[in-house]
Amino acid sequence: MAIIASFGAFASFGSPTPQGIHLMMRQGLHWLSEQQTIFNFVRRNRIARKFASRFVAGETIEEAVEAARELGAQNVTPSLDLLGESVRVEAEAVTARDQYLAMLDRMAKQGVEVNVSVKLTQMGLDISEELCYANMSRILDRARDLRGFVRLDMEGSAYTQRTLDFFSNRLFGTYGSHCGVVIQSALRRSEQDIDKLIAMKARVRLCKGAYLEPPAVAFPQKSDVDKNYVLLLERLLLSGNYPGIATHDEAIIRHARQFVRRQNIGADRFEFQMLYGVRRDLQSRLRQTGYNMRVYIPFGTQWYPYLMRRLAERPANIAFILGNLVRESVPRR
Repeated sequence: MAIIASFGAFASFGSPTPQGIHLMMRQGLHWLSEQQTIFNFVRRNRIARKFASRFVAGETIEEAVEAARELGAQNVTPSLDLLGESVRVEAEAVTARDQYLAMLDRMAKQGVEVNVSVKLTQMGLDISEELCYANMSRILDRARDLRGFVRLDMEGSAYTQRTLDFFSNRLFGTYGSHCGVVIQSALRRSEQDIDKLIAMKARVRLCKGAYLEPPAVAFPQKSDVDKNYVLLLERLLLSGNYPGIATHDEAIIRHARQFVRRQNIGADRFEFQMLYGVRRDLQSRLRQTGYNMRVYIPFGTQWYPYLMRRLAERPANIAFILGNLVRESVPRR
């Protein structure tokens, strides 16, 4: 309701161009994400919390691990992510680290596969690289002890090189099979990055990337992003180390399935990955067909800014989410 109301004021501007509408939506969503008063109201609103619960597994570690346990009962593996990024205060980075340590212990205790996703800026990268390394090494030490896995999430393009350098130079040599990274097919540089990571035998999650980047950095057309995704997907399936194929795009998933059949690539050599609450029907069908499926499960008190920012990055996601809700609510005959 807050989203709809925020755009009512734009009606007085007449008939803007599609580009103008897109810009206004982004500005409105960004504005909403920064309003603490609205955040407080939404967190107390039963309907808003119910909607958010479809895509965010609550605010506590216990709720997130329970969501992971329920997926595990369906033979779907999790990757838990504590929402929050761009930390500028050392105490907040340390608190986030401690929450990840508690999360790892809780997952192991509940018999859930120990697998988490972490943003380096949440661990203090913008404060000090040494602080970030100290926090990440604590998390990775615990994950290794528990035979778990930690994935470095990729943020905006300003952090791409820093994230890859941090992963390659400071983490991978020590933690190897217990850590991995994300590559976005939207970025023009990703083909070279994939080749380097394949040579390292590093584990890669391939996604399209939701960030709206400058054309000099990223492909502006969706068709080019998709084309690059397929190119990188094939390289990873042929030569990668257990890649994660992170997409809800049925055409790309169909291509991947056809490709692995032609190349005689076993289903145990890769996994499909999707977001919590998105295309649960497709998740189930792929798992029932024999493919490995991992679901990325975000949680935490920052769920409202998270949802608003995701929508602001690509306002077309509003239609995508609503379409998924409708698609899954209509019974199949």
